[in-house]
Amino acid sequence: MNRFEKAKKIYADLGVDVEEALEALKNTCIAVHCWQGDDVVGFDSRESLSGGIQTTGNYPGRATTPEELMADYDKAFSLIPGKKKLNLHASYAIFEEGEKVGRDRLEPRHFQKWVEFAKERKVGIDFNPTFFSHPMVKNNLTLSSPDDTVRRYWIDHGKACLKIAEYFADETGVPCVMNIWIPDGYKDVPADRLGPRKRFRESLDEILATPYDPKKVYVTLESKVFGIGLESYTVGSAEFCLSYSDHKKITPLMDNGHYHPTEAVSDKISSLLLFNEKIALHVTRAVRWDSDHVVILDDETREIAKEIVRNRALDRVFIATDYFDASINRIFAWVTGVRSVQKALLAALLQPNERLAALQEEGNFTEVMYWFEELKLAPLGDIWNEFLRREGLEENYYNAIRKYEKEVLEKRK
Repeated sequence: MNRFEKAKKIYADLGVDVEEALEALKNTCIAVHCWQGDDVVGFDSRESLSGGIQTTGNYPGRATTPEELMADYDKAFSLIPGKKKLNLHASYAIFEEGEKVGRDRLEPRHFQKWVEFAKERKVGIDFNPTFFSHPMVKNNLTLSSPDDTVRRYWIDHGKACLKIAEYFADETGVPCVMNIWIPDGYKDVPADRLGPRKRFRESLDEILATPYDPKKVYVTLESKVFGIGLESYTVGSAEFCLSYSDHKKITPLMDNGHYHPTEAVSDKISSLLLFNEKIALHVTRAVRWDSDHVVILDDETREIAKEIVRNRALDRVFIATDYFDASINRIFAWVTGVRSVQKALLAALLQPNERLAALQEEGNFTEVMYWFEELKLAPLGDIWNEFLRREGLEENYYNAIRKYEKEVLEKRK
C-alpha cells in the first residue's frame, strides 16, 4: 500500500471520501490575476502606481509587453493544477502601434488578443475597471469626485468595461465577474463624508444603467478600509459597498486585506451567503495592513476555505487571487499563491464537516476541539501529491521556475 492509499484509508476512517474531495477540487475554478506578472503596471499608461497601491522590489525579468506577460501566464498555468480563469484589469488593453485610447473609450477590440489567448487555453476571463494610476485621478478621487469632468470620465470607463465584460462572456462561453473598486478617499479627516459617497452612489447607478445580461456578467463591488494617502477616509467603505450591493442586487466582493486587522473575512462568508445568491472573494495575505503579500497556507486562508466548503458553497463563491510581490520571482509568486488556496480548499474538503457540525449542535465542544487538533496532523500532503500526479505535475515546481528564469527572464532587458 503506497502513501496515498494509506492516507486515503486514514481519511476514510474519519468518514471522508477522498475521491469526492479530489473531484471537487479539480473542478473548483480560481481566477488568476494578471497584475502579479508585471507589478500592476499595465500597458496603457506609464503613470506611477497610485490610489493606495504599492509594489515593492525589483526582481529581474518583469514582463513589459503583452507577449511577455502571456508567456509568463502560460508558464504559471502550466504549474498550477485544476481549473483556472484569467483575471484582467482594464489597464492591460492591447493597442495597435501608435494607437492612443483613453480608458473612457475602451472597446472589446482592445482585448481581442486576450480573448484569443483565453480561447486557445479553454479558460474564461474576469475583468476589473482600472480606477487608479492615471492622470484623470484628481485629488485621489474618481467616481466620487466633485469635478463633473473627472466623474464623467470614470463613469464612461465603467460603462465601457461592462460592454467588454459581456464580450468576454460571449466569446469564451464562461460568465465574467466584473469587479468595481475605487481608491477614492482622503489622507486626513474629511469635512464631508456624505457628499463623496452620494456622488459615488450616483456614478454607480449610471454605470449599472448600461444594459447587460446578468447571467453573463456578475458585477461585484469591493470595499477597502484605507490605503496609502487615504488613511482617514475611504469612500467605498465596507458598509457602503455591502449596502449598495444589496440595494442593487449585485454581488458583494470581499478582499481579505481590505478590513481592519481585527476582522476576519472567514467569519463574514456565512452571513453573506445567507442573503446573496453568489459572493466573490479576492484572496490575498495582509501583513499588518493591506499589503497584498503572496498567499500561503496560513490560518486565515484555511478558515476562508473551510467556510466555503462547510457551507456547500463552492458553486456560489467566485474565488480570485490578488497579490503582487516584486521582491521574488513573479511566476513563483503566482504558482505558490494559487496552490496555497487550492491546498486550503483540499484541507477543508478532507474534513468530516457534517460530523463536526453535529457535535457542535450536541454541545460537545470538547470533541470538536479534539478533532480540530487531530486533523492538523492528518496526511494532507499525501493527498495533495496525488492530486498533482493526476494533473500531470511534479511536487517540486521550483526547479521548473528556476529553469524558466535562466532561459527567459534573465535575458529580458
